[in-house]
Amino acid sequence: MGTLAKSARNSKQFEIPDKLYFKIGEVAEITGVKPYVLRYWESEFKVVSPSKSRSRQRLYRKGDVELIFWIKKLLYEDRYTINGARKKLKEMGYGRVPAPSQPELQFEGSGKGTKKKLDAIILELREVQKILADR
Repeated sequence: MGTLAKSARNSKQFEIPDKLYFKIGEVAEITGVKPYVLRYWESEFKVVSPSKSRSRQRLYRKGDVELIFWIKKLLYEDRYTINGARKKLKEMGYGRVPAPSQPELQFEGSGKGTKKKLDAIILELREVQKILADR
């Protein structure tokens, strides 16, 4: 977790209810940011990526809400541009994920390259199957 989130937690600057998940309306009420702005920020800040329920409702975690408070502070109080806020968040540790040993595959929806990824997995599984059959 980034320095911003740690300092937010330590300073008690943000009052966030102790819940596991928050719907977009709750996040809007807690942070004072309109739902359409939250959806826009998702497209501009890749670190803001709430999970979605089966009914496709956004489900934010407490860390997501803290991050939204920080984005709001950077944009509205510190007067950063979106690019500047992105850079600042990256400097503070948001968006840095250790590289996995295997490429991370995401199959939600029908995004670009999904078929290629599935074909590559099938090919690898067939190679493993062949190796095991030769034993």
